[in-house]
Amino acid sequence: MSSIKVQCVVKEKNRIGESPVWEEKEGTLLYVDVSGQKVCRWNPDTNHIQSIQTDAYVGSVVPHRSGGYVIGVGTRFAAVDWETQTIKTIAHVDKDKSNNRFNDGKVDPAGRFFAGTMGMEVRPAELERGQGSLYTLNTDHSVRKHFDQVDISNGLDWSLDHNTFYYIDSLSFSVDAFDYDLQTGSLSNRRVLYKLDKDEGIPDGMCIDTEGRLWVACYNGGRVLRIDPATGKRIETVKLPVDKTTSLCFGGKDYSELYVTSACEGMDDAWMARQPEAGGIFKISGLGVKGMPPYSFAG
Repeated sequence: MSSIKVQCVVKEKNRIGESPVWEEKEGTLLYVDVSGQKVCRWNPDTNHIQSIQTDAYVGSVVPHRSGGYVIGVGTRFAAVDWETQTIKTIAHVDKDKSNNRFNDGKVDPAGRFFAGTMGMEVRPAELERGQGSLYTLNTDHSVRKHFDQVDISNGLDWSLDHNTFYYIDSLSFSVDAFDYDLQTGSLSNRRVLYKLDKDEGIPDGMCIDTEGRLWVACYNGGRVLRIDPATGKRIETVKLPVDKTTSLCFGGKDYSELYVTSACEGMDDAWMARQPEAGGIFKISGLGVKGMPPYSFAG
């Protein structure tokens, strides 16, 4: 544990930093500021941040195989052309719920974009419950709704053999698992994999390492957890100097660095004085494990 190093690498504050994705070709980190309504790209070599504004809260961003990105923004799936700085709607969801928005999302190994919705928050983690759903944007741009009655749709990833889908609905305080059919994109047999302790915070973003273990960012917990899906046990905790850790991804040249986003929304002056790096992005090195390249949307 003594070799683990936690460093704030992106000092610019995000109101709600989320959805980090490492871009191997450019050597850049892609992420969103949800309530800041922007998609950002940080270059660690130059420390330069490029961004594009959105017209609504943006929950997640993923690479598009043919260039650019796809985002969940407001209640729309949309394509982002980074060169022209334009955003074009692909599909709408939750049309009957004007107070909803997209939250976290990720691409599956077959190139489908999974993303979930939630009600708008009155205050951080306070909202009308059960308003969200989990959706897939298929490669033909059709949309599939998997289930509803979601509080805060959050972290998601797939097992190394692609047979299991891992999912977090934050206010359940658990990491769930489903059987996954990669050919059809269907989910079945939901069960609880890991239940968080009260002091661990609210489960938020999630990713997987090359050993098949899950890493979970804990909002208001100031930590990331490493969980073994085979046993349902927590096997490691890494604490950060900010409470509102939100999401995470592996990156760097060999995917051995863990990048962790954070938020500062809802923090008063005294809280910010105690945690001046809140809203920044952190790099954890020396973990001794690696992640894998992200999948790109194939539509």
